Amino acid sequence: MSTWKRDMASGLVVLVPIIVTVWVVYWLFRFIANLPLTQSIDDAALRVLITLAVFVLLVFAVGYLMRTAIGSLVEAGIDSVMNSVPGLRVVYNASKMAVETALTGTEDLQAPVKVNTWENIRMTAFKTGREAPDGRKLLFLPTAPNITSGFVIEVEEEDVIETDDTVEEALTRILSAGFGERDETPAGIPIDVVEERPGPEAKTDADDRPTTD
Repeated sequence: MSTWKRDMASGLVVLVPIIVTVWVVYWLFRFIANLPLTQSIDDAALRVLITLAVFVLLVFAVGYLMRTAIGSLVEAGIDSVMNSVPGLRVVYNASKMAVETALTGTEDLQAPVKVNTWENIRMTAFKTGREAPDGRKLLFLPTAPNITSGFVIEVEEEDVIETDDTVEEALTRILSAGFGERDETPAGIPIDVVEERPGPEAKTDADDRPTTD
């Protein structure tokens, strides 16, 4: 690779993640700032801070309420109302189960594994900590590079290949479409060490010793 191509690739590797991160933060900032609840405040940053503070306080207040007997009754009432609506109950129950699994699931939650799909093709999937009625393991098989879509597959436990990959390594492999696979080669530049041999003009210790008559 020529010098200008290598410099351009190195610059993109550094700048593109920063640009994407800044864009996501900016989008979230604009989304929160444009919520109708705080439009009476002129300062956008102040609107965002107030919205986040209210949300955090609401989370803690509801969490504290759920520890009481009244909280259990309130939750049961909300579940009853949501489950009475045919279309809404599917979304409500699915999102509630997803949040419960993500926050209070087993230690196997989201552990990356590999599974043989067809014709000995091995794909990266994630454990969900759930099982099908027949005992098969439920895995989430994301698509690359968009991990928000994918498939929920049911596989036998013996077909699940355990790996030592972390969640970050598996997500990097998927989001980069395979180009971000972990490099197993040792770091650094190999250096060949050539042992210097003494030339014919070099003298040994025996030659340096003084002679006696």
